[in-house]
Amino acid sequence: MDKFDSNYWALILGGSSGFGLATAKKLSTHGMNIFVVHRDRRGANDRIEKEFEAIRKTGVKFVAVNTNALTEVGRSEVLAQLRENLGKDGRIRVLMHSIAFGNLKPLVAASHESPADLAVARLSEKLNLSKDTIKAAVQSLCDEGIAPLYTLSEPTFGNVVMNEEDLQQTIYSMGSSLLTWVQECHEKGFFAHDARVLGMTSEGNQVAWKGYAAVAAAKVTLESLSRAIALEFAPFGIRSNIIQAGVTETPALKLIPGSERMKSAAKLRNPFKRTTQTEDVANFIALMCTDEAAWVNGTIIRVDGGEQVASF
Repeated sequence: MDKFDSNYWALILGGSSGFGLATAKKLSTHGMNIFVVHRDRRGANDRIEKEFEAIRKTGVKFVAVNTNALTEVGRSEVLAQLRENLGKDGRIRVLMHSIAFGNLKPLVAASHESPADLAVARLSEKLNLSKDTIKAAVQSLCDEGIAPLYTLSEPTFGNVVMNEEDLQQTIYSMGSSLLTWVQECHEKGFFAHDARVLGMTSEGNQVAWKGYAAVAAAKVTLESLSRAIALEFAPFGIRSNIIQAGVTETPALKLIPGSERMKSAAKLRNPFKRTTQTEDVANFIALMCTDEAAWVNGTIIRVDGGEQVASF
């Protein structure tokens, strides 16, 4: 892949870990300037700075702002710094929305034991071992990659359930905030004449996972808005697409109750018998930023090694 125009910038919302960070690192190696917006606590600074230093060493211009991209104050701060750093000729080639801030709560409190709990109880009787011992062994083996045991490991939830405020906050954070950022950057003339807007979705857009309802609602909102952006902003040279990655080891995944179960299932199901890596997705996003990808607009593209089309 050739080097990008030296005036091109990537604005990455949620760029200190996961897909956002991997994309920042990939694009920087091909000469794209990087502007990362992230929200992290002070305790994470050492890890993050090591990652950011690797980007700086590529020689591109790099700016990182630790602020809440979901507030008007935070957004104004970022836009002011963007204007300063873009200068006269700099333009945003890609705006990547990779914000992972949502509520992971069930819709209703559990009223009975799960199938996994019942299976563990029967094993406990047969083996004359405590249920805690069996659960610990199953979890340990799942962590080691013994994927077929995932059916014995189900997430546990408390009695706190999703409410309207949780739902609205998640939909805005991981969904509709994309439009706010696109509109603001467009109004200020920050986009390149051939710009790319990219958002991240998951299989949860079609499949129901317990505790994932709010995030799923946010993802389908993101997808719908991306299609609208693809249509209405096309006259201004802006393309908008959504990337649907496979199950990927990221900090956001670890927050999902039952994430180990999800990883195990993905390994069994994927034709390549592994989970998706952030680098897999970043490599594809870099291709989406090339001139040759200009005719891709308004779609959802799976980057999962065939995970979704394969059955067990």
